[in-house]
Amino acid sequence: MDHTPSAPTTAIPRPLFVYALLYGGMTVLAGVLGFKQIALPLGFTTLAVESGIFAFLMLVAISSAIAQVYGRAVANKLVLWGFAPLGLSILLIWVVLSLPPSPNMSAENLAAFETVLGQVDRIMIAGPIAYGVSLLLNVWLFERLRGSGEGSGFWMMLRGGFASAISQTVDTLIFVTVAFYGLFDIVPLLIGQTIAKVVLSLVLVPIIIWLLVRLAGDGRTPLVAD
Repeated sequence: MDHTPSAPTTAIPRPLFVYALLYGGMTVLAGVLGFKQIALPLGFTTLAVESGIFAFLMLVAISSAIAQVYGRAVANKLVLWGFAPLGLSILLIWVVLSLPPSPNMSAENLAAFETVLGQVDRIMIAGPIAYGVSLLLNVWLFERLRGSGEGSGFWMMLRGGFASAISQTVDTLIFVTVAFYGLFDIVPLLIGQTIAKVVLSLVLVPIIIWLLVRLAGDGRTPLVAD
């Protein structure tokens, strides 16, 4: 039996590992959920909002929580690594759509599948651009507002909501403009999406950040011991 000592392993904090898994899943899920438009009641009116916003707000909250616990550099790496599952999912969708369907698959199911996943090229381009710019901006704003202190508690929730509202406004401007400019009047869509994202950022994101930071504890629980 070979008793050669194995190379030392690097301890991975369990909260960081779990949040990274959730983050990768949300990058893929956001595009799929975005196909459905939901009616969001807002005061005396109702806004039509693509439901992918909820997965995207989870991305914002997770990246902010990781920035709070592990620092801006780790959060930025998470955002950049998010391009891996995002790009791979786009590639796999393209491959699957290019392959001939089984003759046993009903025409109705095939049409539904292609309708949901057969997004136009401009949307495929707009998504990654908006994702990268808005998430990196969110992390930068969140940490910029921290100041020299710990920045926890209510102040953490407040700056999380503010950073999310600004970054999601930028996300909407980039995505809607790149994906739909010249196809129809995008102003109503821009206004509706921006209002909805700002409201949800201020209401939901601070609570989710607080919960994720609370669950992470000190952030040092190892997944793999040294």
